[in-house]
Amino acid sequence: MTNYVVGHKIPDSDSIVGAIAFAYLKNAIGEPVIAARLGDPSPETQFILDKFGFEAPLYKTSYAGDGVYIVDHSDIELAPDDIDQATLLGIIDHHKLGDLTSSTPLECWIRPVGCTNTVIKMMYDFHHIDIPKNIAGMMLCAIMSDTVIFKSPTCTTADIKCVEALAEIANIDDPKGLGMEMFLVKSAVAGTPIRDLVKRDFKDFNMNGNKVGIGQLEVVDLSVFDDIKADLAADLVALKAEGGRHSVLLLLTDIMKEGSELLLVSDDDSLTEKAWDIKAVAGKAWLDGVLSRKKQIVPQLQAVFA
Repeated sequence: MTNYVVGHKIPDSDSIVGAIAFAYLKNAIGEPVIAARLGDPSPETQFILDKFGFEAPLYKTSYAGDGVYIVDHSDIELAPDDIDQATLLGIIDHHKLGDLTSSTPLECWIRPVGCTNTVIKMMYDFHHIDIPKNIAGMMLCAIMSDTVIFKSPTCTTADIKCVEALAEIANIDDPKGLGMEMFLVKSAVAGTPIRDLVKRDFKDFNMNGNKVGIGQLEVVDLSVFDDIKADLAADLVALKAEGGRHSVLLLLTDIMKEGSELLLVSDDDSLTEKAWDIKAVAGKAWLDGVLSRKKQIVPQLQAVFA
């Protein structure tokens, strides 16, 4: 049996970097593990890989008969399609506990922090393993991305302390400046196919038997969407029909204004009123102060569907 570590479908920087960092750690303590991915790196993730001289992990979608560590989620909806035919060895995550189950005891590191790579940094410390300079740099970038340069309500003191430690290892003098570089890469949306934008950071959730898709695009200025917002909204309608979803939401997040414009299509016209006490007009609503899908969108929707 070969052991792999893989993040969620449509992987973000935390999933890709987490797989690389976790695999290095496991191999360093004598447990062979191969880093893998379920999709292509986003532009931001490719920027991180290129900056620190790494190739993307192995692209692999089938894990039947393999041992699997899961990073950055614990949901069947986001896992490999044949995860039930694999041996689940462990979960390393910073989200709510999902619905993955195992037939054997497994290793679990789940912490209420802003990024999975913060948890993995804790694992390196626990095992007394030195982090290579280039991996430390990528882990720092993943944390800066997930915490929106420390602005997200998910950000904790642990995330900030881990960034400080990783910056020292990687010789990075200005972590926030590097974080802004990444978000400028994210903000370059011109010429990108609409469906690629909608699915760039997109997750499906099973909410009490209802499939709800939630995407997020984080930029430094929402004006980059002015010419394509109608096309984005139209594609949400198509995506809802194609996937048999109850609702599809897309957060257009302005990290400077610290809020998100929500585009949505749903079987429930009052969804935003129930979740955030805000009425959507023509499938749009402004959510002031909302930066985190994990903390400010998913729990509120789950409460509605419960």
